[in-house]
Order: sequence, then C-alpha cells, then structure tokens
Amino acid sequence: MNQLAKHLAALLAVLLWSAPTVAQTAVDTALVLAVDASGSIDEAEFRLQKEGIALAVTDKRVLAAIQSGPLQRIAIAYVEWGGPGMAQTVVDWAIVDGQGSAQAFAQAVLAAPRSVQSYNAIGDVLVHATALLQKCPCEPARAVIDVSGDNPDNRSIVPAPAARDAAADAGITINALAILQTDALGPSGRPLLVENYESEVIAGPGAFVIAAQDRSDFARALLQKMVLEIANLMPAQIPSWTKGALTALRR
Repeated sequence: MNQLAKHLAALLAVLLWSAPTVAQTAVDTALVLAVDASGSIDEAEFRLQKEGIALAVTDKRVLAAIQSGPLQRIAIAYVEWGGPGMAQTVVDWAIVDGQGSAQAFAQAVLAAPRSVQSYNAIGDVLVHATALLQKCPCEPARAVIDVSGDNPDNRSIVPAPAARDAAADAGITINALAILQTDALGPSGRPLLVENYESEVIAGPGAFVIAAQDRSDFARALLQKMVLEIANLMPAQIPSWTKGALTALRR
C-alpha cells in the first residue's frame, strides 16, 4: 500500500470513529483555527498572525457572535501546519463563552512555541483538523475548519481536494483565509489564490474564502471571518463590516 492509500485509509478510519459515551459539552460551533506556519513566513510575520488570533478571539464583535448562538458558547482549537503530515495541535480544545475564557485561549496561543514546519501541505492539515473535530469533547451543532495560507496546496500526502471531500462527507464546513502575496489573477479576474482555495479547499454549506491583502491585514480578515463563521453568516450578510456593524447577527 503506497503512502497516499495509507493516509486515505487512516482518514476513513477517522470518519468512521465513534466517540465514547461520556458527558459532552454542547456548543453552537466547534472551530479549528488552522494557521500557516510554513517556511515562507518569517518570525515577525508569524508573530503578527498569532497576535491577530489573540485580538480576534477577544474582540467584542466575536464575543457578540458567540452570544448570538442558542447555547452562547463555542469550542475552539489552534493548529499549525506546513509540511507533509506535519500539522500539529498547538492549543487543544477549549470552551469559549465570554471574555475570560476568550482571554485564556488567546494567551495560550501567544505563549505557545512555534511548531517546526516546512512547506504547503494543505490537504494534510485538513486531514488533521478533521480528526481533531471528530475527537472534540463536545457536541457541536456545527463543525468548522478555518484554514489560512499564502500558497496553494502542493506537497500534501493526501491532496487537498480529497481531504476536503472527506471532511465535507463528515458534515464539516471548511472556510479559508487567503493571504495574498502577489497581484496574480485567476481566470475569473479575481486573486489567483482565492480562486484556488475556492476550487480545491473550501466545502460545506455557505463555505467562503476571505482575502487578506498582505500579512499585516491578517488580523482584520480573521476577525471578519470568525464573526461570520461563529454566527453562521455569509460575507454579504454584513454589508457594514468596515463600520463594525453586526446587526445582521440578530436577524
């Protein structure tokens, strides 16, 4: 059996895995933040990403999105990815239901040492995040993978489309944040990386891609993306985003 077949078999086993019958915490959303830690990102840029996560998780608009749900709590985990088969869970599952728990999660992300990664295996982080969601000690109404990156998938053991399809079959939604590094455009005239993530990475009801214009725009894009994911909205449903309006959350 070759490597691809072995990893696909392992992924199938994950999807068929049954959680033990133990007390679980019901949550509105279980969210995996899967962040690019590949070799294309220097230490200063990576720190910007982690600070962006900390700012987004503790932002009042994200907390408002959490409070808009029936249960008013989510489960969240932080994963770093890069090389083939190298994705790592850096901060394991935590329940976020208010400012205190959000701040604790943010501090854990900031304090965690950077994992050792190489380059661009998006498919393998989707496999990892799918397994992580299957093992979440929670009962989520929705399961979401939020993956960010600055390049297409090009080195995965399990190619991104195969991993995406397996996650979608398990009822998981995958959204993507495309960090733009060039002005390259795709066939439809939009950023090439956005079009690539739309065709090969995202999946599930209402799945979407949001673009960060560069690394410094990551925090803004992630904040917008997390509000949409947690409140189960599409980008067009917050037309006044630049003013911070979240009236659509209550509609």
